[in-house]
Amino acid sequence: MRFTGRCWKFGDNIPTDQLVKSRYVFDPMDEIVKHVLEDLNPEFPAKVQPGDIVVAGKHFGQSSGRAIATKALRATGIGCVVADTFARTFYRNCFEIGLPPLALDGVTGLVADGDRLTVDIATGEFRNETTGAARTADPADPFLLQMLDAGGLIKLAAARSDLFE
Repeated sequence: MRFTGRCWKFGDNIPTDQLVKSRYVFDPMDEIVKHVLEDLNPEFPAKVQPGDIVVAGKHFGQSSGRAIATKALRATGIGCVVADTFARTFYRNCFEIGLPPLALDGVTGLVADGDRLTVDIATGEFRNETTGAARTADPADPFLLQMLDAGGLIKLAAARSDLFE
């Protein structure tokens, strides 16, 4: 659960409607990803690369519990998302669909767009390889990490029949 990639920095209070606009939610995923976060950074959908890391401020993913927002963000190919804080439902949706999140207070003060970052979700370690800044967050609950390892809740449930006994 270790990721190294380019930083895409976003601010505070980003609602799921800015991750995926309502008018796209019923489109095929290959169309949706062309518009992820486009209002906040028009270059993001066209230039995001597999393994890149989204960094955001406080209350990332607020307003709606629509899992399409987390699915679309994962479909861009990013490795993980790190935020000062997450909206509770968005954070949980990340684990359930296999998008690794890390809550790290003050992370936006440690990065700039384009910095090279290393994030270890299992240990909570964060390092800005460009500046040398490093911090450690509390890692997620072991069950949530199992969900990520499996690729999400549905894949975990399929692999572990003991969850239903």
